[in-house]
Amino acid sequence: MAFVALAIPSNRYRPLLLPITAIAHTSMTVFALTRPDLLTTNEWLMLDPPGRIVLLLVSTLFLLCSFYTVGYLKIKVDRSNRAFTACLLSFIGVVSLVTWSHHLGLMWVAIEATTLVTAPLIYFNQNQRSIEATWKYLLIGSVGIALALLGTFFIAYASLHEGLESTLTFDDVLRIAPKLSKPWLHAGFILLLVGYGTKMGLAPMHTWKPDAYGEAPGVVGALLAGGVTSCAFLALLRFYHICHVAGDSDFTAKLLLFLGIFSMALAGVFMVGQRDFKRMLAYSSVEHMGILVLGLGIGGPALFGTMLHVITNGLTKGVLFLSAGNIHRSFGSKSTDQVRGALRRLPLSGTLFLAGFLAITGSPPFGPFISEFAILNGAFAADRFVVAGLFLFLLLVVFIGMGATVLHVVQGRAGPAENQVPYRDGFLTAAPALVCMLLVLMLGLYIPPPLRRLIEDAVLYLEAKP
Repeated sequence: MAFVALAIPSNRYRPLLLPITAIAHTSMTVFALTRPDLLTTNEWLMLDPPGRIVLLLVSTLFLLCSFYTVGYLKIKVDRSNRAFTACLLSFIGVVSLVTWSHHLGLMWVAIEATTLVTAPLIYFNQNQRSIEATWKYLLIGSVGIALALLGTFFIAYASLHEGLESTLTFDDVLRIAPKLSKPWLHAGFILLLVGYGTKMGLAPMHTWKPDAYGEAPGVVGALLAGGVTSCAFLALLRFYHICHVAGDSDFTAKLLLFLGIFSMALAGVFMVGQRDFKRMLAYSSVEHMGILVLGLGIGGPALFGTMLHVITNGLTKGVLFLSAGNIHRSFGSKSTDQVRGALRRLPLSGTLFLAGFLAITGSPPFGPFISEFAILNGAFAADRFVVAGLFLFLLLVVFIGMGATVLHVVQGRAGPAENQVPYRDGFLTAAPALVCMLLVLMLGLYIPPPLRRLIEDAVLYLEAKP
């Protein structure tokens, strides 16, 4: 479909390929998830339980973003959308490959491909700041992915060092995990944590995020924060699983807990007094990547909440980035110095931005409250009381810091300069964010049994030892 988009000459009709592809992708995803016989094609391509969750999330998010993009590109009539549309279609392809990859080398290639197809999306506005953000994204991401490749080689050499057959097929690595060389396995995991942690945006490897999220169109920020980071976390999950089977859970837990707390703390510091509301969302993403690895570090009791948080965070980021994109477009600025009174000027987007803030900071009755509460319960169940205390304190810091910026954006009266920009909410640019918000609310009140089974299967899979 990306090649078809490149071949279509019309700027007007080309974006229609996005919802057509998204509907087909989501339909095939649901069909595959309901047919266990379709989840394994060969030893290199297999949709394991954690992969099913990420694939379902990304497919749903892309479906909603595809309709938003049609409305967005109708407004952006001053430039060609050929590369933008083709890269978005390529994005859903390579992300799907990440979720299906059961060969560690193939998974690395797919994650590197996500960097290549999303870089042109960040540059879409074609100004000095967007090209700077794109280069920073490419350079820092390339260093991270190179370290991940080195870590993958270390995992392979951990078997050679012990006289075993070298393999990068995930099931084979799991089978021989207890026999792997511990020093090489530990060194490999550290490199992989730094490498894929860079793609996730964990602190201190997060430095590409504020610029990339701040300069990218809102729909691109939603796909980066909900899609690319979730795929990087899935890669980290698979290596965590290898270390767990090898009996090194204590080693990985210390690293994951440290990076989780550090990411939340750094995000909280930079959110206090933040005047750029799109950069604020970037630091919110840093915080929630920290929450994910924190839950992973706690382990067993917190794994259900961690896997649920992958979904709730991804959908809530969709609400925030899509509504923030509408507000930015209407006011022509991302700074709270110029943006006030969004509730008056854009009643729907302003309300969704405020509701998204309440959801992402863990307020009931939204989905992130349930997932974060489950992680907190897991910390208490695992007797990690200091971690639980720090977790609660940092959530409070983030709520205060983020709340000051969000309330400044949505409250008050807009200044006289706001009349210079004619944009108002349209159906295609507002409805996808509203649907995202309804899904987030639903997950706070009710988790559908099929989704609960998917999450429980993922937890059992990660805790199992072949």
